[in-house]
Amino acid sequence: MAALSLSVSTVKPLSDRVFVKVNASEEKTAGGLYLPDTAKEKPQVGEVVALGPGKRNEDGSRQELEIKVGDKVLYSKYAGTDIKLGTEEYVLLSEKDILAVVI
Repeated sequence: MAALSLSVSTVKPLSDRVFVKVNASEEKTAGGLYLPDTAKEKPQVGEVVALGPGKRNEDGSRQELEIKVGDKVLYSKYAGTDIKLGTEEYVLLSEKDILAVVI
């Protein structure tokens, strides 16, 4: 069986799902102390890299997502599924878990 090779271009979210590249968390505190991985908070900001086609309405039509690829978004702290592709971290979220677009 061949190994599955995942990359951003091969991941296509379904329904109202959004694929977000997570911004890196802070490596050190304001006082200059370096944080170990276990002490870092999970980032809640990232950039949208892929979108699903939208949720189906009762009449079968699709409801477009309010965000677009390239938007920087703020999302719920414990939302979504964490995915690591190479050295980059991503999260697959439902659109309802996105709290705001960062301008």
